[in-house]
Amino acid sequence: MILDLLIAILWSMSPFGEAKVGIPYGLVKGLNSYLVLGACFLANVMVFPIMTFFLERINKYFIKWRFYKKSAIFIARKAKTGSAGKIQKFGFFGLVLFVMLPVPGTGVYAGSIAAYLLKMEKQKAFWANTIGILISSLIVWSATMLST
Repeated sequence: MILDLLIAILWSMSPFGEAKVGIPYGLVKGLNSYLVLGACFLANVMVFPIMTFFLERINKYFIKWRFYKKSAIFIARKAKTGSAGKIQKFGFFGLVLFVMLPVPGTGVYAGSIAAYLLKMEKQKAFWANTIGILISSLIVWSATMLST
């Protein structure tokens, strides 16, 4: 049980799944549905401060490496073209809508990068990401509960 919960939490922190994968994993493994929802939601929320720290402090050291710089520019362009218009147009609510979509390519990782590139106020970006994650988690949780 503890191992399954830990795996669900790790999926929720992973850029390859976030809570969109962690919640269904935990529910399919038979864990308490409310525990899974809360743990996966909080794990996904913890990504924002980690990403902010990385983007603000560590990124400047890695940018010196050619491969990293090319990758970072590619990701930055995708983030700006994919979400910048909506986020700039609707501001806080644009970021909430972008993060809450329970589809691949949206979520706290992309939301953090977009907020960083658009120079959003950190506290505003944190709450927009948190609300988006909560709504997304509730959608995934409800859909999974209805289907099992």
